[in-house]
Formats: sequence, structure tokens, C-alpha cells
Amino acid sequence: MKDFFSGLTDSFVKTFITEDRWLMLLQGLATTLEITFFALLLGLLLGFFVAVVRSTYDINNKGRKCRRLSDYVIKVLNVICNIYITVIRGTPVVVQLMIMYFIVFLTSRNGTLAAILSFGINSGAYVAEIVRSGIMSIDKGQFEASRSLGFDYKSTMIFVILPQALKNVLPALANEFIVLLKETSVAGYVAIQDLTYMGNLIRSRTWEAFFPLITVAVIYLAIVLILSYFFKKLERRLRNSDH
Repeated sequence: MKDFFSGLTDSFVKTFITEDRWLMLLQGLATTLEITFFALLLGLLLGFFVAVVRSTYDINNKGRKCRRLSDYVIKVLNVICNIYITVIRGTPVVVQLMIMYFIVFLTSRNGTLAAILSFGINSGAYVAEIVRSGIMSIDKGQFEASRSLGFDYKSTMIFVILPQALKNVLPALANEFIVLLKETSVAGYVAIQDLTYMGNLIRSRTWEAFFPLITVAVIYLAIVLILSYFFKKLERRLRNSDH
């Protein structure tokens, strides 16, 4: 038993204390949070844009002949959005990351930017479908009522439809954000020094797997629990605002 605790202490020291390796984990955590945050913003922007385009086409243009220039524009944008969603959802995020890093960023090799774009574009495809389902779940009478009050389509979508849709799909969006956070753990495939990469690097230097990998897992779990708590609190507040 004494040898067990002695070995455990030695492993702990080599993992965290020697050469200040705990700073490596902090550096990796900062990189992970940076990639996740900016990828989340990009995913939301792309997702909402694609969702509005596709739902607008389904509501106003699907099955109808194009009569105005705006109808042709929406139709073309809808085709592009469908291709985007099909390609992104049909290919692994790791492959998308490597394409972005080794092909698109071949000359600059900016790993962090490549990761932000890869994960953001990937997340945008899933956010788009989530938000679109929320928009399509809103009763069409809402559009007609808004039009009768003098709102144009753009104002109706921004001030009436999207707030209700967002409230309906918040749990699904929260789940997508958590998935995005965990997906960033594959950034090490292109040598980005994120949290998982740093944990594995410490393991390779110390030949001790327990503390580095368990620590990485615990950090991810803690972040997920914190995010889940805030999302549930936000969902509860939005639900209470209906009453």
C-alpha cells in the first residue's frame, strides 16, 4: 500500500510539478476555449443565415415559379445552402480540419484560424437545421398576423419568428454547443496545442497516462457541467417569461 501511494505521488509530481507542466494544461485549455468561442460565433452566424434562407424558400418559394429577381436569388441561395449542409454533415470533422489546415492554409499554416473556421463551418450546418426546424414549427398564422400589423417579411422574421424559434430550439442548440466543445479535442491532428494535445504531450514525456488523461477528462467534464447549468438556467428563465 505504501508503494502504491508513493508511486501515485511520484506520478502526480512528474505530471504537474516537474518543469511546471500544469502550465502546459492551462495553455492548452486557453487554446481550446479560444477555438470553441470563435467557432461558436461563426457557427451561429452561418447557421442562422442558412436557416433563414432555407425556411424562407420553404415558406414563400417552394413549388412556385420564380417571378421576381428576389425569387431567383432565394432559389440559388437555397441550392448553395443545401449543398453546404449535405457536404459538411456528410464528411467527418477531422477530415474537414485537415483539408482546411493542409490545403486551404498550406502556405500560412495558421492552425488556430484553421481550427476556428473548420469547427465553425461544421457547427453552422447543424445549427442551421436546428434553427430551421424551430422556424418551421411556428404557426403560419404568426406571419399573417404580423403582416396585418404592417410588418414586412424581414421584420416579421427578426422580431416575431426568430425569438420564438430560438426559445423552442434552445435545448438542441445547447447540446450542439457542448458537442462543439468536445469536438475541438481532435485539433491535435494538425498539431494545435489544445487541452487534449497537451495532456497527451505530458503523457509522452512522463510515461504516466493516469493523471494527464484523467485531468483532461475532468476539465472537459467541468466545462460541460458549467455550460449545462447556465443553459438550463436560461431555458428556465425563458420558460417563466411566457407566464
